[in-house]
Amino acid sequence: MTPTAHLSSSALPTLSSAQVKAADALAQERFGVAVDWLMEAAGWQVARFCQGPTAVVCGVGNNAGDALAAARHLRRWGRLASVSCLDVTRLRGAAARELDVLRKLGVEVANTFTLGGAEVVLDGIFGTGLSRPPEGAFAEWIESINSSSARVVSVDLPSGLDADSGVAYAPTVQAHTTVTLGLPKAGLVNRDGPRHAGEVWVVDIGIPFEVYAALGVDAPASLFSTQDRFRLEATQS
Repeated sequence: MTPTAHLSSSALPTLSSAQVKAADALAQERFGVAVDWLMEAAGWQVARFCQGPTAVVCGVGNNAGDALAAARHLRRWGRLASVSCLDVTRLRGAAARELDVLRKLGVEVANTFTLGGAEVVLDGIFGTGLSRPPEGAFAEWIESINSSSARVVSVDLPSGLDADSGVAYAPTVQAHTTVTLGLPKAGLVNRDGPRHAGEVWVVDIGIPFEVYAALGVDAPASLFSTQDRFRLEATQS
């Protein structure tokens, strides 16, 4: 790994939940960069932060797909302890394809929360689409993550955190590290975000900068020219 690079949050634009959704659509429809490719890159990047036996915990959206992609790499590296998914029947598109690959490799995906002796929990329950407090099994799994003694790595943002406002709903994952994809999400640097996100790392997943430009987001084209990940020094607003 290259020496740790740091960048102030004031040096980067942030994305709203609506912009994240629009960026995925634009990347595929206008520029031919499939969501599957972005999910693969996200999984690879996130897995690199999981040092030690890892329990992968998934929800039902694309955030879950990123975590499932990470699980496959962790399996190759001998660091996968378990995979739990809240409801595999609700996975669609690229996320469902990641699940299919895992199953073909003989990986068991449990429908109950399990740590399997893990030292690390990879939180892939909620992504940027959450706009209300988690309920039912979703809330129970978040509470189980927080009550574990494992180190927590969250995909894109801690589950339970509002991606736009930075409000931490009850409950919200308390992460040690958050690996945010492409650009930081607004909620990571506002309100409760810094308190729940832990160390925030921004990683390259291959989104063309033309996508950001089309959305009116001024992202520096040289952002990942020397490193594919760096630590964000967020200041609470």
